[in-house]
Amino acid sequence: MTRTIVASATREIIIGFDQPFCVIGERINPTGRKKLAAEMIEGNFDTVIRDALEQVAAGATMLDVNAGVTSVDPNATEPGLLVRTLEIVQGLVDVPLSIDSSVSAAIEAALKVAKGRPLVNSVTGEEEKLEAILPLCKKYDVPVVAISNDETGISVDPDVRFAVAKKIVERAMDYGIKPHDIVVDPLVMPIGALGDAGRQVFALLYRLRNELKVNTTCGLSNISFGLPHRHGINAGFIPMVIGAGMTSAIMNPCRPQEMEAVRAANVLNGTDPNCGNWIMTYRDHKPVEGGGAAATNATPGAASGRRGGRAARAGAGAATE
Repeated sequence: MTRTIVASATREIIIGFDQPFCVIGERINPTGRKKLAAEMIEGNFDTVIRDALEQVAAGATMLDVNAGVTSVDPNATEPGLLVRTLEIVQGLVDVPLSIDSSVSAAIEAALKVAKGRPLVNSVTGEEEKLEAILPLCKKYDVPVVAISNDETGISVDPDVRFAVAKKIVERAMDYGIKPHDIVVDPLVMPIGALGDAGRQVFALLYRLRNELKVNTTCGLSNISFGLPHRHGINAGFIPMVIGAGMTSAIMNPCRPQEMEAVRAANVLNGTDPNCGNWIMTYRDHKPVEGGGAAATNATPGAASGRRGGRAARAGAGAATE
């Protein structure tokens, strides 16, 4: 069974088909968050600190760390800012981190100071990216997210996206990187723009699991882009992609509806032994009038933390204000 090992200085996490779904918290990302970008440029990391702590408390298995602030300041130097952000976050929480940047120099700078075994987010099928990122992953012995687009862009044809993923896996093997250290992002399209986007992903996940035998991830909220009540779509999508074989996602763990879907899918998929995490999280759950739910006394995600278990893409991993 394919297992991708990521680690912080003190905690190891396994991404795999027989493991609880890996929730990669997306909030530490200034893309689409001008206020956060401005704060980071000014050296104010209060929001970063708050987002890091809140996401872990909500049940995030890992945290994605992005410092791409050029939309606010085109002259900003990303390597230094990413290093500073990474150091702050890894000093606060003990979950593994994902180093998220499209700038090769920033990724290498962050890898030099990262503790444990972070995930690199990401490499695409573009030759320039393959030649820049894969040697870094081999040098620092870290896994990498492989995004299924190349010089031709993002194809709406799922067979093309699979071919790009296969190319990346094969090129990684040329560098001595095993498939278990490749986490493929098959690219989730907005269902509001492409009616069969869901079915495309399910079919791709089947092929990625059975033919390439790799773990997978995605920018989860891409599926609902442009639609009202996005969190309802996201929550419905989660158990379906988990059932189809997806093993992780970049998402917002602070959305209770979506995290409840993750935890329920873990129960039904047999990756929450004896329903232990579900019981610890929801044992004091009380319904309220109107079909809503009262807050529980158990901190969401606290049980998963104790148990040690539980972008070249358009908008993937980008949080909103």
